[in-house]
Amino acid sequence: MLDYKAPEGGCHLGAFVEVPLGPRKVLGVVWGAGQGNWDINKVRSAYRVLDAAPMRLEMREFLRRAADYTLTPMSAMLRLATRAPGLGDPPSMRKIYRRGEGEPDRVTDARKRVLETLAEYGDLSFTLKELAEMAGVTSSVIKGLVKQNVVAEEDSPRDLPFARLDPLRPSKTLTEDQAAASTYLASEIAGARYGTTLLRGVTGSGKTEVYLEAVAAALKAGRQALVLLPEIALTAEFLKRVEERFGARPAEWHSGATMTERRRIWRMVGQGQAQLVIGARSALFLPYQNLGLIVVDEEHDTSYKQEEGVLYNARDMTVLRASICSAHVVLASATPSLESWANAENGKYKRLDLTSRFGPAVMPTMKTIDMRLDKLPSDRWVSDRLKAEVDKRIALGEQAMLFINRRGYAPITLCRACGHQVGCDDCDARMVEHRFQNRLVCHQCGESKPIPDKCPSCDAEGRMAPVGPGVERLGEEAAKLFPDARIATLSSDMYGSARALKAEIEAIAAGGADIVIGTQLVAKGHNFPNLTLVGVIDADLGLQGSDLRAAERTFQLMRQVAGRAGRAEKPGTALLQTYQPEHPVIRAILAGDEEGFWRAEAAERKQAGVPPYGRMAGIIVSGPDVAQVFDIANELARRDQPLRAIGAQVYGPAPAPIARVRGRHRVRLLVKAGKGVALQAAIARWTSQVQVKGDLRLAVDIDPQSFY
Repeated sequence: MLDYKAPEGGCHLGAFVEVPLGPRKVLGVVWGAGQGNWDINKVRSAYRVLDAAPMRLEMREFLRRAADYTLTPMSAMLRLATRAPGLGDPPSMRKIYRRGEGEPDRVTDARKRVLETLAEYGDLSFTLKELAEMAGVTSSVIKGLVKQNVVAEEDSPRDLPFARLDPLRPSKTLTEDQAAASTYLASEIAGARYGTTLLRGVTGSGKTEVYLEAVAAALKAGRQALVLLPEIALTAEFLKRVEERFGARPAEWHSGATMTERRRIWRMVGQGQAQLVIGARSALFLPYQNLGLIVVDEEHDTSYKQEEGVLYNARDMTVLRASICSAHVVLASATPSLESWANAENGKYKRLDLTSRFGPAVMPTMKTIDMRLDKLPSDRWVSDRLKAEVDKRIALGEQAMLFINRRGYAPITLCRACGHQVGCDDCDARMVEHRFQNRLVCHQCGESKPIPDKCPSCDAEGRMAPVGPGVERLGEEAAKLFPDARIATLSSDMYGSARALKAEIEAIAAGGADIVIGTQLVAKGHNFPNLTLVGVIDADLGLQGSDLRAAERTFQLMRQVAGRAGRAEKPGTALLQTYQPEHPVIRAILAGDEEGFWRAEAAERKQAGVPPYGRMAGIIVSGPDVAQVFDIANELARRDQPLRAIGAQVYGPAPAPIARVRGRHRVRLLVKAGKGVALQAAIARWTSQVQVKGDLRLAVDIDPQSFY
């Protein structure tokens, strides 16, 4: 917090202001009265108050409490709440471009891309720069189409309100379970009080229809709603359903949104001119004027945890924000996180269950293929039994999915002469071959290099070999096994843009592929009506390692992937290739006894005193000099009195599982404490004892989800 004199004309609490900070001009928020203990002649003046809706008290309280919980500096929290360009710009006009009339006198590839881009986004308009970038053309191509009136050029206010959504439009006919759940949620929202509901429904049970009725209840009450989705690729199908239900498109906030659209959404949300926002986790930090409902779809998904910068879990921050603004939270999932399951068990959350699939669809049959009995060659991963089942589906005109939770072509590139495995130059991680790029890529830092012709260690030529399967290699194998099939491979890093990925998913849903090959991306809420078989190539993959959530995540992923099958009239089957068919998690997946699995998993966690029945925090010390990093970490371990005072234990220091990322050495300490202790305050006292200077960094992760 810094003191400034008010600008000419004064200012008010929550006002966004432009202030000097050293030689720079920076954005700030008036948080309260100045401390007043400075020589007034030395206090600098704020330049101006920005023309933006002031930050509401509830938003300031949310940022403060989120900062306290995550042990994050307030400046970093404020950046999360102002992630839109040009907030201080005065209202002005701009040139925008949309589809005009007729067809061009001459069709070129560039002109075709412009028209396709405009057609894809319907009635939306774009600036010249945005349209040129999205279509991959020069501005002169667009200007040429303007001269022919094929593209319309108009003057428009920079930030327009969003079209009004109509909550009174007729909804789909609901089942008895859906109607009961919708009625309960509507009554809670009408009461304008905080509450959290866990909406647990089997895959395909119609959870979306239930929470869209909750959105309608919020809109009827004159309040705003937010729906968080875990994956940008899910938004295309979902937006269509929203438009069908309410007659207009909502605001869409995620990394694929243009800078112009981000600023518009930020301003309109703050003015109450955007009733519904569909977004990624950062949409939680928009300046809602009257937020009445937050839905977290697929609430168990790990992508809700921010792993860089401000380390927060959007699911948990959603509950915090709703409690401050008296909103209702709906946590929707077929396979809830153990944390949410436990909160429902102890009465903290209300639980609603949808027990059957919507319409004629039934849950898929689950079976294993024991790979110990299958004598496959070393370069094959699709068993003969799975191949035969895929052949049956293709013959019937149905779709099949082959799932493997590994991106790229092969996880390891190895020299057959000396055994050297190609690693990243800046990280302690093996580089993954991406054959469609013809490069090796580090999945930690993103660095890439050409696939070497000779071994970097022993210089042997022609001895480098890919080891293990990735999604691209599985696609290559499928092309050989099913030469006449149309094969689509879905992986987030195989598409240059979110738009291209959405288009591919829509094409598959419309029947544009016989076999879908995918990574974790395909497990997240997609609806392929003609898909009747899911084959999991390596069901054991997630069970390896020491992650305390390994069993939970494997169970969730397998159930979610299997849930892609049989979502329409035709029944579905899921086949899990495994070398451990007797493993308790595999047996629980087959039995479908989800409550039994959660109870057993909860008992193990409770006995170990780990989340959600205990508290944990991860501390990562990093820097370019490994000796300095260990010095700081060892000093922390020695000076653990503030933690011992609350009964907490410190484990470590030890090199992190991935001990070097982007050239920085990483050392981890792990703190474990009882359920009800004031962990954050103790960690703040503990870490304040050491001076972290220069290139050293100390990051605190409350409630860590990963331990790399």
